[in-house]
Amino acid sequence: MELNHKILTFFKNYLVGRKTKYLWNYFISPFNVNVGIEQGSALSPILSTLYLFSVFLSLENYLKILKIPISIISFVDDGLFISQNKSISYSNANLFCSYNIILSLLMKCGLVVEHGKTDIFHISRFHGAFNHPPLDLSALGGSVLLPKETWRYLGFIFD
Repeated sequence: MELNHKILTFFKNYLVGRKTKYLWNYFISPFNVNVGIEQGSALSPILSTLYLFSVFLSLENYLKILKIPISIISFVDDGLFISQNKSISYSNANLFCSYNIILSLLMKCGLVVEHGKTDIFHISRFHGAFNHPPLDLSALGGSVLLPKETWRYLGFIFD
């Protein structure tokens, strides 16, 4: 898919030589922004979606080819991988493979994954004490993810 030359020229000019200011009480701080869109811009979610669309499309194709049953929900740069299985070990294996693929795709696009913002949460029908197994992403440059007791996503809290 190729974007129209006029659209590319617009964004090239729009994203360069920008300035922004932050107001805190009576203090105004001037910042020069060399490239990019400031946080809170109306264009930010649109451009992020356009940029990340091909990454998530490629991810879905890889998962389909490899027969990895992962569902993906994404809102701008906040993604959620869902694995549904009676075996948490099997789910962890699917999540590990999915994380490996998305990490590779994002790196090819020049994007950096903040491993420290990665969480894992297991939902189980089992009542009572349950020792949730961790997900070890250290082989991929990440960390060992210990399951959280609560899961926060887009302002909602699940427990």
